[in-house]
Amino acid sequence: MTFAIIKERKNPPDRRVVFSPAALVQVRDKFPEATFKVEASDIRVFPDEAYKNLGFEVTNDVSDCDVFIGVKEVPIDALVPDKKYFFFSHTIKKQPYNRKLLQEILEKNIELYDHETIVNEKGFRLIGFGRYAGIVGTYNGFRTWGLKYNSWQLPKAGTLANQEALIQQLKTLRLPNIKILLTGSGKVANGSQDMLDAMAIQRVSVDEYLNQTFAEPVYCKIDVLDYNKRKDGQVIDNFDFFNHPEAYQSNFMRFAKETDLFIAGHFYGDSAPYLYTRDDVKSDDFKIKVVADISCDVNGPVATTLRASTIADPIYGYDPKTESETDYTKPDAIAVMAVDNLPCELPKDASEGFGDMFLQHVIPAFFNNDKDGVLQRAKITEKGKLTQRFSYLQDYVDGKH
Repeated sequence: MTFAIIKERKNPPDRRVVFSPAALVQVRDKFPEATFKVEASDIRVFPDEAYKNLGFEVTNDVSDCDVFIGVKEVPIDALVPDKKYFFFSHTIKKQPYNRKLLQEILEKNIELYDHETIVNEKGFRLIGFGRYAGIVGTYNGFRTWGLKYNSWQLPKAGTLANQEALIQQLKTLRLPNIKILLTGSGKVANGSQDMLDAMAIQRVSVDEYLNQTFAEPVYCKIDVLDYNKRKDGQVIDNFDFFNHPEAYQSNFMRFAKETDLFIAGHFYGDSAPYLYTRDDVKSDDFKIKVVADISCDVNGPVATTLRASTIADPIYGYDPKTESETDYTKPDAIAVMAVDNLPCELPKDASEGFGDMFLQHVIPAFFNNDKDGVLQRAKITEKGKLTQRFSYLQDYVDGKH
């Protein structure tokens, strides 16, 4: 079986890759029966020469390969019929802008495996860039604070080499005695926590955060049952919240009264309560002045996120009175950082971490008859049709959604 590491063709350019040269050597050593080719690329964070020097064929034509492995969506005109493809297709939530892509994949008899659909038997994702979104998003949150209050000037994350370089920049800051709130319990939030801990910011409990003042900056990491409560007053468990989100209402405002910098690293599920609304933001009790919205659900649970921002222009202001965008340096404005492709700013680290997960969970499935069902669960299309697991996309494909 021959695997192709394909060139990223989406704009703006994405420098990430699923396997670094060193990781590809690991894969080759572990699975000698596999062959790997690398499609030539002038934007990849690892140059073509780095792969060539380790004995990999780098070529402009990988059409003879069986499995094509990339990161972002493959443009329709670059799709090779009758192949297996791995990439983030952004189709499984029926995203309208990629309907034509899925139609073309079916038309060209392509087997599509989306990185988001690579899950274990319980449905938990096995691979992703979430941790690196948390790392960069937290750095960008502090960068945003410095720019809003003219306190410091951090360089953009994308100009720095790796996570350690980001940490070294953050360690130079003299933070005021702010309270920092972090939502989430998954890879994103854990990546963010890594950065806060590396800065030696003290972590405090929910009770301490809500009821005490401090002579130093502190942070509190909260999960769904901290900022949601059942309408009937019962306290059950996280699974009850996930299974019955409609039975809950937001309890976030008690945190908004105490928070200066909010880092949103949570996953938001359908039908769950919004963390805070636009009316909440109008309240005198709402004290948050900077939001690093890593989750970036536009016009959703974090009401100040009006749109996704870009790496080139990452910050905008939210005016609570007019509920509209404004200059983020204005005194009454809430500064919002809502970049939706944060791992792109740390392409080397993100690629290396992603490759480790892909080697652990995906590549073995090709050589052990998919004994854990990883490929079977992840497969969206087969023989020109949607698989049963993804049959819910048929109306989307048909243009009836």
